[in-house]
Amino acid sequence: MEAIRRFVKVKNHQVNITLPEDFNAEEVEVIILPTSKEYQIPQWQIDEVRERTENYLKNPKSATDYEDFLKELGDEL
Repeated sequence: MEAIRRFVKVKNHQVNITLPEDFNAEEVEVIILPTSKEYQIPQWQIDEVRERTENYLKNPKSATDYEDFLKELGDEL
C-alpha cells in the first residue's frame, strides 16, 4: 500500500491535491483532519521507525508475515 501525506491550504472550503505521475490507484480514501501545529511525533518513535526500516531493508526476509503475527498475537491472548 502506498500512502501520500500532504498538508494543504483550504481555500473557499476546498482542497486540491495533485498526485504523483506514478500513483495508479483508481479509487482512494481521503481523511480530512485539521492540522495541529502543537502535535509533534516524539523523537523516540521516529528513531524506532528508522531503525526498523533500516533492519528491514538490510534483510527483508526477517519481516514477520501478517498471518504469523496474528497467530502469535492470538497465542498471547
